[in-house]
Amino acid sequence: MKLLVTIPVYNEEKALPISIPALHAFLSETMQDYDWTIEIADNASIDRTPEVSRALVSEYERVQYLRLEQKGRGRALKKSWTASDADITSYMDVDLSTNLDSFPPMIHALAHGGYDIGTGSRLMKGANTERSVKREVISRSYNLMVKALFFTRFSDAQCGFKAVTREVIEKLIPHIEDNVWFFDSELLIIGEKCGYRIFDVPVKWIEDLDTRVKIVKTALDDIKGLLRVRRNFWAGKYRSLRR
Repeated sequence: MKLLVTIPVYNEEKALPISIPALHAFLSETMQDYDWTIEIADNASIDRTPEVSRALVSEYERVQYLRLEQKGRGRALKKSWTASDADITSYMDVDLSTNLDSFPPMIHALAHGGYDIGTGSRLMKGANTERSVKREVISRSYNLMVKALFFTRFSDAQCGFKAVTREVIEKLIPHIEDNVWFFDSELLIIGEKCGYRIFDVPVKWIEDLDTRVKIVKTALDDIKGLLRVRRNFWAGKYRSLRR
């Protein structure tokens, strides 16, 4: 079974030489039953990320590089996932802020457990997170809003640690409009409400103090995204996606 692990990056020349070897070693040890590949999805970096990425591709056989000339994590994931022929595609943040021990059970749930989407959760029982009070409050408030608007069961809409099956890539991804940070929430909300099974896995997560995320702006954009998706459901836009 083919597995793609996408690492979306923007100006990560310092993080890549640390994280890619660590991820490569982990997958080599734990994911031997899969034909896996790591893809660095560079969304318009202006530092030495392209040079560093190409050096890693030369050094590691299972690492490849994808360059996009526009920014946006969601855009990078769409391009990487839809261009791949993998049976399961996934992604995680370049800082590996989510402990990798949660990755194999998430992938196995999609490969053998009948699930369609896997997502890390920093909020469910068994999770362990280290982050600022500000981010904790914003995250919990946002997830309560998601549940209030859509009555969803998944626990964490924003964790940068996800996987999807080939069916999800072909049927759902083309209908996700957001190209930035709301991509994750939109995928989970549309997926669950249309009948796709979501595997929630508790994770250990440590906040990246060098994050590129602008917390307040992202939160406001997420709220706008929630209202847009809600209107789309009212208009019956996703009716054809239901299983």
